[in-house]
Amino acid sequence: MTGKDEVSAISIAIPLALLTILSGAVAVAAGLVQFHDVDPALPAPQSVFIEGRTFAYRDSAEYFRNGLAVDAPRKDVEVRTRLQIMKFQTTRGEYRRCVDDGACIPADEPEGAVTPDMPVTGVSYEDAVRYAAWLSKRTGQTWTLPTDFEFAHAAADRFPDDALGVSEDETNPAVRWLADYEREARRAASIDPRPQPKGTFGVSITGLVDFGGNIWEWTSTCNRRVDLDQGTRNEKPPVSDCGIFIASGKHRAPMSSFIRNPKGGGCSVGAPPDNLGFRLVRHMTLMESISDFARRTATDIIARSTKAYTETSSNEG
Repeated sequence: MTGKDEVSAISIAIPLALLTILSGAVAVAAGLVQFHDVDPALPAPQSVFIEGRTFAYRDSAEYFRNGLAVDAPRKDVEVRTRLQIMKFQTTRGEYRRCVDDGACIPADEPEGAVTPDMPVTGVSYEDAVRYAAWLSKRTGQTWTLPTDFEFAHAAADRFPDDALGVSEDETNPAVRWLADYEREARRAASIDPRPQPKGTFGVSITGLVDFGGNIWEWTSTCNRRVDLDQGTRNEKPPVSDCGIFIASGKHRAPMSSFIRNPKGGGCSVGAPPDNLGFRLVRHMTLMESISDFARRTATDIIARSTKAYTETSSNEG
């Protein structure tokens, strides 16, 4: 097959692929295919879309070798689908609506007066899960706590790297102790740990507001210990059996699922968070998944077509 024939075949494949993929979305949108009948009673929270990208991610698990803590592996990973996540942390006013509906338990109020648009704190992992279920029911959409990986993707430049920076071959315990001491010193509590108004702690390059401030955010990622000598690298406990989850913020903090006040305990190691709050991610519907797949497929096909055409023109030249 010549270069021109390849370009021609790809050009024909583009509309055929899009027609096949989008036909399912059109059928759902037109009501020819129905999956559920939802009458949303509550508008969805303001959110941002994080486009797919490749970034370096360090595993959230605690890694050990020869009984000594070592840095978790850091690998380049590619995310192809878009991620929709709440732009702001869940506010007290939003959480109060869930309480008023009888689906949530009142949060522990901080000292001093707070306004409804302040981020909610004094909530446990279990409180956040209940709120997500309530919001999903009221909006007709599927909202859940993000995973640690999704937060790393969404927060981008604001996401912390908890590495000690000590070689795995280092056997001197004093070196590790000093590295751990310096890391904990950097994690000192905030001068003012009280929750602050929206926008106080800035915006990530992806548009996520206030991540990494003085409110740590619950994730659905279960804390786990990986003993490299035992070969348990890939073992992950199911969420139903997990009692300690990762809260992400200035640093990762393993917290018991029922803890509301991080200063009262629950953090397995290191400096505790100032506050515990949360924001949610939204999972796409079938139609949205089809549309997103079609968009990515079209982009890939066009990119390959353009590359093939460019290479053919270059060879002919």
